[in-house]
Amino acid sequence: MIPTKRAPTRPGEVLLEEFLKPKGISQVELARKIGIPLQRVNTLIKGKRACTAETALLLSKEFGNSPEFWMNLQSACDLFEAKIRLKAGLRVAQFLSFAICSVLSCFAFERLS
Repeated sequence: MIPTKRAPTRPGEVLLEEFLKPKGISQVELARKIGIPLQRVNTLIKGKRACTAETALLLSKEFGNSPEFWMNLQSACDLFEAKIRLKAGLRVAQFLSFAICSVLSCFAFERLS
């Protein structure tokens, strides 16, 4: 279920709080174990990078869960962000539509006067 009042928990936060910290694994150690650059792990944890299908496969192999676990976390975040962008876009579109109609009405009124 996608939270409606708050942003869903990002995969990187889950990785850090539920897997790395409890197991005492550093980001450097994880990167080395799964064969990816440290920067990729770090940007995922900081929320600056999305969890890709490849990363989901690597994480699931390392931690014994499913790739779908990681992809579902990412999907929830993506859907939440898209919903916000869509709402913002609709507000902008509604405002622009109102503004254009107002300008055209003023222009038409001036021409009739």
